[in-house]
Amino acid sequence: MSQFFSPQWMLLTGMLLSLFIQETALQSHAKKISAKLLQVSIIMLGASLNFNVVLHQGGSGILTTLVSILIAFFFGYITQKMFRVDNEQATLITMGTAICGGSAIGALSPVIKAQTFSITVAIAVVFILNALAIFIFPPVGTSLSLSQEQFGIWSALAIHDTSSVVAASSLYGEEALSTATTLKLIRALWIIPITLVFSFLQKDQKAGKTTIPWFILGFLISSLIFTFTGIPESIAINVSKMAQMGFTITLFLIGLTFDFKKIRQIGPRPLLMGSLLWILVSTLSLVFVIYFH
Repeated sequence: MSQFFSPQWMLLTGMLLSLFIQETALQSHAKKISAKLLQVSIIMLGASLNFNVVLHQGGSGILTTLVSILIAFFFGYITQKMFRVDNEQATLITMGTAICGGSAIGALSPVIKAQTFSITVAIAVVFILNALAIFIFPPVGTSLSLSQEQFGIWSALAIHDTSSVVAASSLYGEEALSTATTLKLIRALWIIPITLVFSFLQKDQKAGKTTIPWFILGFLISSLIFTFTGIPESIAINVSKMAQMGFTITLFLIGLTFDFKKIRQIGPRPLLMGSLLWILVSTLSLVFVIYFH
């Protein structure tokens, strides 16, 4: 794949084209297709993951991601107070930063009965930071001479959405991609217990139905099939390549749905909060990676 068709450039291309198709049916279709394509791509990406690696890293991965999530919620509370951000918006931004970007925001929204505007604000903030991560992380990793494993761990802990974790780590190398995908999977699985915790904390127990990203289960099943059924490695490689192509197309479609008007309407405080929270989490994750891996 040429540099022009790399994930970050396809994302930028989509964002630029979105200026000419604002509030059209094309944007609506792009949003629906990108959501489905992302899920299918993640499931196919399971072909590249040897499940024995998950079993080997499971214990340490669970502990690492849990500590990372707790730190994110701690700093989320502090940054919310600093910038006086609406509680609902701040909770969703923190959830997206701590676990899995838009998927985590979507899962938590019905639990806390979040208003549409708050969801839009949180997703917009996460979207902007995700786009920046694809451009920032690989050069920083190279400048610091991070190993493939170190970069994979860092991106899995510090980047919000799965698509951006995959995009950034794939630019760094195949080993980084494998490591990032494994740890990101473990991190994303925390959506389930965290949303349950929030449901118990709600005074009104009629919080609505929680949306769980079941494509994660598909990723696990795909990994198990390609690990233990003896499918030729050549097939697994081709399926993995198709998955990466799917991620690239997904980012292009996400770019098409970008709404610059909404970004101007939300004001600077949520973005400042989300940015500082992300910087703090990214910096601490990077220190952890450098000194402990």
